[in-house]
Amino acid sequence: MMCNTVDKIKDLILAAGEKARLETGNEAEPELSRNVQWPVTCTVGPGLEGAIACESKIGYVHGAKGWLIYRGYDIFELCAYSTFEEVSFLLMHGHLPNSRELELFKNKLIGYRKLNKTLRWLLGFDVEAMNAMAALRMGTNFMRQEFTYMDQEGGRPTTSDAISSDEDSIPMETLPRGEERAIYEFKDFQSRKEPQADSDLQNTWGVEACYHLISGVATIAAAIARNRKGLLPLEPDPSLGHAANFLYMINGRKPTPVEERVMDIALILHADHGMNASTFASVVTASTLADVYLSVGSGIAALSGPLHGGANEEVIKQLKEIGDPANVKTWVDNKLAAKKKISGFGHRVYKAYDPRARVLGPLAECLSEENAEARNLFNIASALEKEMAVRMSQEKKIFPNVDFYSGIVYSTLGIDPEIFTPIFAVSRVAGWTSRVLEYLSHNRIFRPRAIYSGEFNKKYAPVESRG
Repeated sequence: MMCNTVDKIKDLILAAGEKARLETGNEAEPELSRNVQWPVTCTVGPGLEGAIACESKIGYVHGAKGWLIYRGYDIFELCAYSTFEEVSFLLMHGHLPNSRELELFKNKLIGYRKLNKTLRWLLGFDVEAMNAMAALRMGTNFMRQEFTYMDQEGGRPTTSDAISSDEDSIPMETLPRGEERAIYEFKDFQSRKEPQADSDLQNTWGVEACYHLISGVATIAAAIARNRKGLLPLEPDPSLGHAANFLYMINGRKPTPVEERVMDIALILHADHGMNASTFASVVTASTLADVYLSVGSGIAALSGPLHGGANEEVIKQLKEIGDPANVKTWVDNKLAAKKKISGFGHRVYKAYDPRARVLGPLAECLSEENAEARNLFNIASALEKEMAVRMSQEKKIFPNVDFYSGIVYSTLGIDPEIFTPIFAVSRVAGWTSRVLEYLSHNRIFRPRAIYSGEFNKKYAPVESRG
């Protein structure tokens, strides 16, 4: 099972993909994979569960069959053959780049890795005492401050173009009619003129700003990882690809080809995943015509919540708590008896084996071959997966999710658990920015309704007469 070459890693992924295809079939959901005719009738639960918010060509998740598709490409195909740079370009532009496009895109990302002033500002705070996601969110704001004009007075929105505060595009008493554009709205944001500025200031709604964030969030996350160890951040290495440079800026050494490839695959796996909470937060912020830096900041904020990010860190704690594969059955008995959550199993969307876990499991096993601590963690994880399969999968169809094996992979690459969720953001920024740009091309400010269940006709009482 040794994955001591990049080709062997490719073979493992292709085998996982073939197994998935044999188990899941090839039929998409007709009601969720078509052009939309607005307005749409759908069943909506609390938290907008089941609501159709928009139409997208970027990504598709088929939970019942365990599919993950980027722009028509199966995730196993991309993990076997592609790179994070190619996948980021694919998500944003709708096609895989040719050699010239890929070279230009890589050079853009390399050029945007340096964030000297941003890191100086960030590390001027007590970052080692902050949680890593709070520091990452702050660093993204500093990127906006350093490279754009939007925090200057000239960057204020033109108020003559604005609709009323907390206004809607149509009166809320009016049922949705499916108009392609809002009745009341900002003028076309693309036509707004930026003030004269230095050449390095970016259009904060444009593709270049998205490239800047894809590159810069990785630099910030790596600097945070080193700072938490009491080390100074490293200068990026322009000779390295995105995944390799990210590992280098964390660990201070150039990764092996296998380590680089595994990091690349991990980033590909997390790059997009439908209209999840952090993606929705990014798009909602962008719909107000706040810029893409603030939209990504909203995504990071949403991802920092424990119901969205951080489960892979908890899985590692869980595996260390178990300690030995022989302890798994007793540990599960105690957890289930106490009605405690077992991290790394089940998913809000997937009712089949998470395709990302299908890839990360074999990678975790391979990477742990020459690492005794990682090998023990993998053996515990494998025993826990089998025990949970016996206990629950047939009844409730609960399978390992993306978090179950990813922590073992990251740990073996020399990454501390506190940086696991920032890595999620390093990857997902490609999906956030791609979906923001797509949505803004047919923008409609988000404004769902709430059903009022409060009282009416209450009378005001002076303060002295209140109980």
